[in-house]
Amino acid sequence: MSGTVESVQASASPESKKDERSDHRKILEALSGLLLVLFVAMISSTIVSTALPRIIGALEGSQSQYTWVVTASLLAATVTTPIWGKLSDLYPKKSLVQIAIVIFAIGSIACGFAANTEQLIGFRVLQGVGVGGLQALVQVVIATIIPPRERGRYNGYLGSVMAVATVSGPLLGGLIVDTTWLGWRWCFFIGVPFALASLIVLAKTLKIAHTPRKVHIDYVGASLIALGVSTLLIWVSFAGSSFDWFSWQSAVMVIPSLLVLALAAWVEGRVKEPIVPLTVIKQRTTTLAIVASIAVGMAMFGGAVFLGQYFQVGRGYSPTEAGLLTIPLMGGVLISSTISGLLITKTGKIKPYILAGTVILVGGFALLSTIDHETPLVWVGTGMALVGIGVGMSMQNLVLAVQNTTALKDLGSASSSVAFFRSLGGTIGVSVLGAILATRVAENITRAVAASGVTPAAGEGVSNLDVAHLPAEMQVIVRQAYGDATGHIFLIAAFIAVVSVIAAGMLPKIKLRSTLDLPSAEVPAQAK
Repeated sequence: MSGTVESVQASASPESKKDERSDHRKILEALSGLLLVLFVAMISSTIVSTALPRIIGALEGSQSQYTWVVTASLLAATVTTPIWGKLSDLYPKKSLVQIAIVIFAIGSIACGFAANTEQLIGFRVLQGVGVGGLQALVQVVIATIIPPRERGRYNGYLGSVMAVATVSGPLLGGLIVDTTWLGWRWCFFIGVPFALASLIVLAKTLKIAHTPRKVHIDYVGASLIALGVSTLLIWVSFAGSSFDWFSWQSAVMVIPSLLVLALAAWVEGRVKEPIVPLTVIKQRTTTLAIVASIAVGMAMFGGAVFLGQYFQVGRGYSPTEAGLLTIPLMGGVLISSTISGLLITKTGKIKPYILAGTVILVGGFALLSTIDHETPLVWVGTGMALVGIGVGMSMQNLVLAVQNTTALKDLGSASSSVAFFRSLGGTIGVSVLGAILATRVAENITRAVAASGVTPAAGEGVSNLDVAHLPAEMQVIVRQAYGDATGHIFLIAAFIAVVSVIAAGMLPKIKLRSTLDLPSAEVPAQAK
């Protein structure tokens, strides 16, 4: 069958335990390079989570630039994810993964040599293009070689790698910026050796048969999607800070972007090889999974990205200590993704775990919404653990639910569509919550300065996240302002996550199939 690993028939019933162990070993060999790739992509964002306050401080950046360093990478990954997914339906998947790794490595090196925040933001875009390819293609390749029923088991491995990357990333980033002879630039350089190692491993272990197809690239649709989404996300990033949400500047950016996206949808419904196949997205499971993924992405990325800033700026901990304090979040992802993956493979049921995960996610953010600059760390850690458990049970399994109802030939487009909308939600979440946080912090500082009688000159430069250079009285005010404002954005994240609960509850009862492709009778007519 096209797209299967050579000599590995994951859907076949093993004649003996020995054969089953042999198939399992071969699949793990094929997955080894992919898991390393996933680790590289995940650590690229998590390693800067605790280091960003120090990085932005060293480059004399501001709160808005802090948000843009995160948003730039997410934006690039979001825009390019569906394109990578479509290319994987047309070109050899192994080659595309290797190309994405090279782009990521080049972007990482460039970020490490950035001389100012503007350059760093620009190079993060290039890095994000590579990340977009990796986050789409790893899911696609796994779906190509492993049937959905067995995939739950291997999703546990994926969750474990994600958790290790997210746990080790903040710790590693903190250690790097706290080590004077290394410095923050190594937060970007350190991922390059992993990228090169993954290239070598993939060359030796990943073997995917590719059936040549006549290629029809939808360049018009891809360009329209990229233009429309980019303009919309740039508006979200600047609205509320550079201009009002409801202003002529907003109208100038929003109305054209919506018209471009409407035109993109019209084009996608008429071309032979659409970047985002509407026939697949219109299916009930896919539609609901996309809605849930947008909400999970907005809540997870938009909320969690500011935890490192909360611990360092709001609570005064070092980058290394901030990394250690985020362990409950990552531990929750590790435990829940592993256990839920094994249970899904055993039972063949997936909806109960997705629904439970989204409910727990809401509870975690609700708990975090109560924090301020003096909240006991046990309380903060409990909230983070609940968020991690919710993400581990829902995020990857939403992709699995879509893959289960999608024909093999459309796996790339379907999988990347879910990843695309999840990243879109994450980018919007980071931008909106970042803007709200900046506004809230400014209000808190202004109010505290007025109440304390501190001279206005002492408050100059408070937009710079390097709080240590401020006078002692201003340090206290700024830390309290950030610490108290963070709980507010988690409250918003909780309300956003409620949407994922509603969408998960509306999912049909899903029984995971044990074959790589849908039986001919089950392939939607419009997808044939």
